[in-house]
Amino acid sequence: MPDKSIEQTVKELMVERLFLKIAPEQIADDTEIMEELGVDSVSVFEIVVGLEESFGISFGDDEFRIETFRTPKSIADYVRRKLEGPQG
Repeated sequence: MPDKSIEQTVKELMVERLFLKIAPEQIADDTEIMEELGVDSVSVFEIVVGLEESFGISFGDDEFRIETFRTPKSIADYVRRKLEGPQG
């Protein structure tokens, strides 16, 4: 995925999965998705499913923290850590 940042992929996934009426480019890396985009817990689950499918990662029940899903950047940072693995 060298041609596209993880942040961009997260934004595209959010727009597609949550049927947002804005373009991914209109979402800033630091957009508070719950406050500014109306994302709720069901929507977070949709994002997680999309991340698992897009990046081949999985989330345990204990990994669902509000701060992880606060902004596209916080989601992307978490995906990076998951991709690096436990030794990363």
